[in-house]
Amino acid sequence: MTESLSLLKELIRRESVTPNDAGCQNLLAKRLTPLGFCDERMNFSDTQNVWLRRGQNPPLFVFLGHTDVVPPGPLTAWDSPPFEPTLREGKLYGRGTADMKGGIAAFITAVERFIAKHPDHKGSIAIMLTSDEEGIATHGVVKMVEILQQRQEKIDWCLVGEPSSDQKIGDVIRVGRRGSLCAKLTVFGIQGHVAYPDLAENPIHSFAPALKELTEETWDHGNEFFPPTRLQVSNINGGTGAENIIPGQLEIQFNLRFCTELDEAIIKTRTQAILDKYDFKYDLQWRLSGNPFLTSQGELIDATHTAIKSICGFETLDDTGGGTSDGRFIAPTGAQVIELGPVNASIHKINEHIDLQDLETLSQIYQQILLNLLA
Repeated sequence: MTESLSLLKELIRRESVTPNDAGCQNLLAKRLTPLGFCDERMNFSDTQNVWLRRGQNPPLFVFLGHTDVVPPGPLTAWDSPPFEPTLREGKLYGRGTADMKGGIAAFITAVERFIAKHPDHKGSIAIMLTSDEEGIATHGVVKMVEILQQRQEKIDWCLVGEPSSDQKIGDVIRVGRRGSLCAKLTVFGIQGHVAYPDLAENPIHSFAPALKELTEETWDHGNEFFPPTRLQVSNINGGTGAENIIPGQLEIQFNLRFCTELDEAIIKTRTQAILDKYDFKYDLQWRLSGNPFLTSQGELIDATHTAIKSICGFETLDDTGGGTSDGRFIAPTGAQVIELGPVNASIHKINEHIDLQDLETLSQIYQQILLNLLA
């Protein structure tokens, strides 16, 4: 059994459903402190965070990850228990194998091998881990970054071990992500009997034209790195459940995944302008999950392309697809940020898994990136 596989199995056995860490960070800190890493805990509320750093000199290379996982869903739907790592036909099954304990195991063992061969490497290496990525992400990396900035601890390069690969390890790296802006809209009407609509005001009817315009709006045309911005409605709730009552209010939740052609303020202004065209009363609450970010060039991308070519024998694709990641909290500091991790086909699914050879290949790529930058 390889070191990466052994470590991953230990991590999977820990039922770290968000925001619980279940001892994962203690396990990893115990492995790294004998190698010269300082173990600093930055816990907030129910979230466990750890900052493990070796060295004080620049440049600072950071591996970023999360030890929390999404709930497994119905246990009877799994072919084997989700928190009992199970090998079948060259794959390891368990919740978190791909998202993202596989990435963590790979970069921990890569760091161990790299330091064994290069104990006096250039710069510094750090591991940043949180248990608050799969949740609302309010007490995790965002809080850690605040602390680092307060003491002027600057990250130069950050590699997020999220499952970025598409068909095979290393075929895609994320060099940026779209922003995510969430909204909760309440439209107010007047409740009444459906037989007497003149005595009521139906908020569903009032909002319908605005909904059409919002969803058909051309927010932008995207650019060479990002697709066009889109608004998607996720929830609409109105009515009492009775078929003869006009509802008194309507609640709508929607989200915009936006590119670098827009910002939060522009979206809010344009949305309100559309709503104000129509004759209804409303309340609109916003939550910014993250701004878009992009690392279009730099030493980290060059080192990663070279490493993948060396280990895998092919050129990787730079991409900005997918959802958000904790990289959105690192990029505003000026750091170069990319995401490179396992194949994402089974993430958040029943029978989540990782190919054993992929795990080893990923660890080798991580080690080569360290060699390219810090040896």
